[in-house]
Amino acid sequence: MKAIVIGATGETGRRIVQELISRNIPVRCMVRDIEKARSILPPEAELVVGDVLRPETLSSAFGDSTVLLCATGAKPSFDFTGPYQVDYEGTKNLVNAAKEKGIEHFVIVSSLCVSQFFHPLNLFFLILVWKKQAEEYLQKSGLTYTIVRPGGLKNEDNSDAIVMQNADTLFEGSIPRQKVAQVCVESLYDEQARNKILEIVAKEDANPKTFSELFASVA
Repeated sequence: MKAIVIGATGETGRRIVQELISRNIPVRCMVRDIEKARSILPPEAELVVGDVLRPETLSSAFGDSTVLLCATGAKPSFDFTGPYQVDYEGTKNLVNAAKEKGIEHFVIVSSLCVSQFFHPLNLFFLILVWKKQAEEYLQKSGLTYTIVRPGGLKNEDNSDAIVMQNADTLFEGSIPRQKVAQVCVESLYDEQARNKILEIVAKEDANPKTFSELFASVA
């Protein structure tokens, strides 16, 4: 297994990179700014230049990677096209390139509530709408996928247990980014996580379960 991480310098992406490295999985990180990435990412990570909005850069950036983990997301700005460009068009470009390169497993970090049009986050230029469209494009691509929909993201880890449910059944809650990274990486190993949407939060009063149990609980 060799992984390529897209969105590696983001708060969630960098934790995915660390999680992969901790398991001795070779990691390529596709970044736009090598110098910035060097100051953020572990030295074990291989850095390659690429941009989800420039499809011609993707094939060479992927190299001989066999699995892809995507943690991109439009940053808050006054550019109303941001979510459409990054969350939808960028993901489409990744999916198309992944098919051409024969990527074996495509893992993407999405969001809870993407199916709720009347959600406050859609005031940010329909960000959930475009995330949902990206999910559907991946689902129809023929690639093996895992879609991870976390609740509100926390930078600090905690000891709360992960709660995992079927699509469109969790509508509130939060989860540390470290736990999101763990779910993403664990999904690469477990066949029960393939071709599923996993909604995840963390709760103090939840019963701890193994990842295998969590994946098996989702239809």
